[in-house]
Amino acid sequence: MEATTAVGTKWKIDEAHSEIHFKVKHMMVSTVTGSFDEFDATVVTDGDQNFEGAQIKFSAKTSSVNTRNEQRDEHLKSDDFFNAQQYPEIKFISTSFKKLSDNEYVLKGDLTIRDHTQPVTLEVEY
Repeated sequence: MEATTAVGTKWKIDEAHSEIHFKVKHMMVSTVTGSFDEFDATVVTDGDQNFEGAQIKFSAKTSSVNTRNEQRDEHLKSDDFFNAQQYPEIKFISTSFKKLSDNEYVLKGDLTIRDHTQPVTLEVEY
């Protein structure tokens, strides 16, 4: 969905047709992949068709983490990791969005988990 604002065009992510995935090294031997089943995101552009410089906001419900392993998911929701009960959301606010190729971008921004904010660089495919 899109809406035109005084600033530009605001896009709301269609959760039914979008995915948020992550990969994490585990014990330096294997890689754990997962996703968040419940999330929300908006993108505000100034009308530039390649989204260069877009402002992106994202949040995911920590209780919706899904690694296809129930025991691991419950551990991730616990106080050892996300503490989903006390910190129900992960939040991201972009600081830059750069196009690398036709469908690849680099997204930089501030990621907040458990009230701790750190700058991150993310690879994005569109």
